[in-house]
Amino acid sequence: MEPSRADPADVASIDAIIRAAYDSVSGPAGTRNWDRLRSLFIPGARLVPTTENAGAVNFGGKPQMLDVDGFISRCAAHVANNGFFEKEIARRTEQFGCIAHAWSTYESRHNADDPKPFMRGINSIQLFYDGNRWWIVSIYWLQESARDPIPEKYL
Repeated sequence: MEPSRADPADVASIDAIIRAAYDSVSGPAGTRNWDRLRSLFIPGARLVPTTENAGAVNFGGKPQMLDVDGFISRCAAHVANNGFFEKEIARRTEQFGCIAHAWSTYESRHNADDPKPFMRGINSIQLFYDGNRWWIVSIYWLQESARDPIPEKYL
């Protein structure tokens, strides 16, 4: 499938593409701009949720491997009926040439002005620069739990 055309401002830098990814899934109850989200990901990209209580772990304890449209199918009905605001609260990035990896710590709220998040976690984001723009290759995430609290170095 041919990727959607990206807004050049969304893919000009690591900061821009990560901000666009969070913005694409965030908002009050209603439809999201799914073409914007699609435009951030290289063809064949994967989104990999690993949180058992979110229904992401298959039998046998293996993470679910979703393509972008699989991810959209999984969350579109939920965000259509519920507010969901996810924002980055910390990041550690490493880059070598055209590849980069970001540990992106996030908080999620039902309303943008909720005093406390209902969820926090870490997105492991792999990125690729093709000489013209940045692409997301994969996002692999785990939400915080009593068993897996977010380490201080990622806050």
